[in-house]
Amino acid sequence: MNNSTIKQTLLLITYGVFIGLTVGGLIWITARPPQGVPILLAASSTASPLTVYISGEVVNPGVYKLPQGSRILDAINSAGGFLSDADKSGINLAEIIIDSSQIDIPSILGREDSSTGKVNINTATIDELEGLPGIGPTAARMIIEYRQSHGFFTSIDDIQKVEGIGPVTYEKIRNLISIGN
Repeated sequence: MNNSTIKQTLLLITYGVFIGLTVGGLIWITARPPQGVPILLAASSTASPLTVYISGEVVNPGVYKLPQGSRILDAINSAGGFLSDADKSGINLAEIIIDSSQIDIPSILGREDSSTGKVNINTATIDELEGLPGIGPTAARMIIEYRQSHGFFTSIDDIQKVEGIGPVTYEKIRNLISIGN
């Protein structure tokens, strides 16, 4: 082999090694896993606030916006808390609020309509309701739950809208109840 052929062969081998290293380096750079700490994006909260109307024996009755999952106690605290005449006995403070609810906090005054001696079904406690003929603990609780979710009864006949209070029970209690006019 002559000198010029050896130089050409060495030159071709050098170019081949250079091109091989360059291509291998590019493959290595593009194929390796990314480095650094991954960034996790938090999902944005799209839950809209609840709107609730609280009335009765609270410091500041009115409409309030509360976060999802709020309880009746949260609404009462938003309204400034109970007034001294508030009847807390029939209120489930741990109950979760449903959007557009009305929460009426009754007064300890006026549970019984003083002018007639009748039980005021808009403000009576469970014990007072149980004192009515045909009204047991379950029916009394259903009456209170109904008025908490639907507001005050507007006539004594409306008590028949409560599940479990039919015409027979209504006839037994209609002369013993009032709506506190």
